[in-house]
Amino acid sequence: LLSQNYCNFLIFNLQLWNNYFHLAVAFITQDSLQLENFSLAKYNKIQNKYGDMRRLIGFAIRDMWYKLGQNKICFIPGMVGPILEMTLIPEVELRKATIPIFFDMMLCEHQRTGEFRKFENEIILKLDHEVEGGRGDEHYMQLFESILTECAHQYPYITKSVESFVSLVKGLLEKLLDYRTVMNDESKDNRMSCTVNLL
Repeated sequence: LLSQNYCNFLIFNLQLWNNYFHLAVAFITQDSLQLENFSLAKYNKIQNKYGDMRRLIGFAIRDMWYKLGQNKICFIPGMVGPILEMTLIPEVELRKATIPIFFDMMLCEHQRTGEFRKFENEIILKLDHEVEGGRGDEHYMQLFESILTECAHQYPYITKSVESFVSLVKGLLEKLLDYRTVMNDESKDNRMSCTVNLL
């Protein structure tokens, strides 16, 4: 009975952490906090009065992630999508602070299984959805590449795998961004060319 209660306690905690992360990501990605969509006057007014709350909450999410210790594996691949959504917010310091979570996820899964296939599959699936929804840009792609490559160099046994993954995601992101751009292009040839490249 004691063992069963202990297991239930662990399950409850997992759900609690899961709820925390999803709620925090939902908060910082809500439309009313996307300051770049406001007029300059409104942007300045909000910045002066409240600052950018997305950065504050994003840093808290990052800090809480690293407190999970060995329990991080329980959130892979489930938290890949929400973390991706957060890192795509066009705020430079937030991106720099949170993109390294991806490397930590890869490292965590690799230490457990010898690969990071679940993480890789999930991020490719979610990236398609997010870019189609209007998120992502060239700057994100550059940061993603430089940060993950730099992180990987601290762990030689995983460097090549991470570099291959980064190259794959960069290529996909380039094609997704091109496709999104030409969807507004009147040229059917351009649309067809980008669709073929993406496929």
